[in-house]
Amino acid sequence: MHHPAPCRTALASILMAMTLAGAARAGPFESATAAYSARDYATAARLFLPLADGGNRVAQYNLAVMYGKGQGVQQDRAEAVKWSRKAAEQGLAFAQYDLGIACRDGRGIPPNDVEAAAWFRKAADQGLADAQSSLGALYETGRGVPQNPVEAVAWFRRAADQNDRSGQYKLGLMYFQGQGVPQDHAEAAKWFRKAADQGDADAEYNLGIMYYRGNGVRADYTDARRWYRRAAEQDVAAAQYSVGVMYSSGRGGPQDYVQAYKWLDLAASGFPASEAEDRARANKDRDTVAQKMTPQQIAEAQELAREWKAK
Repeated sequence: MHHPAPCRTALASILMAMTLAGAARAGPFESATAAYSARDYATAARLFLPLADGGNRVAQYNLAVMYGKGQGVQQDRAEAVKWSRKAAEQGLAFAQYDLGIACRDGRGIPPNDVEAAAWFRKAADQGLADAQSSLGALYETGRGVPQNPVEAVAWFRRAADQNDRSGQYKLGLMYFQGQGVPQDHAEAAKWFRKAADQGDADAEYNLGIMYYRGNGVRADYTDARRWYRRAAEQDVAAAQYSVGVMYSSGRGGPQDYVQAYKWLDLAASGFPASEAEDRARANKDRDTVAQKMTPQQIAEAQELAREWKAK
């Protein structure tokens, strides 16, 4: 079960910070923001810089985002960390969270899980759901803090209660595995569904598994295929394999060898080298399906696989 890290676009980060901080200066700040919105990044960076030098924490954060993305300035992660730290030290939750990410992942700064946990906590205590989920993940794995699944669940729940799909997925996973809470597949399915309804691919895949097996929900191959298909469309190789098998067998819907071949072929190329057994199984099952197809059907399936793009 894979878990994607929380992701926010640079533009969204800047606009959110402006809205929540409420500290924007009239005139130059508004001009800088307008330039950024117009994708005139060089002008935006030039206008944000004196504001940031003057101590405006939102301008500092916005400049950090731009250095991190290379927007209007040469990409420089160390410079991004410098400006994130200035804003974080002034209490801006978004900057605290981003600085935590930089410390955790070693972006522009040597990796330091203890410092990452400290910055995540500061942002989490201000109610930032991304930080709550990230802090929970550190407690889950024992990175930078003592491993504590109960504490991990508490932080995942705080994020999930804010409708954060990462927190919802992770909370569902804890219930599924019985970590930090008594194992409860019905509760796991509830949280997976909340995350899946927001487009979390791993939650969609796990919900497919639960419907296929009847874990925490009534077994239903139609729903299993539907959730597998949604995850497969987001390039989850395991889901591509599962939906391919269901198309081949006709479980949960019409039997369709063309679709089966397409999804199994995509799964075979999507599994990483570290999952060689899964890749080999997908190749084998695809070739088995091909034996039941005409040359025209195989050609059609191969074309569909070549043209496919993740949603």
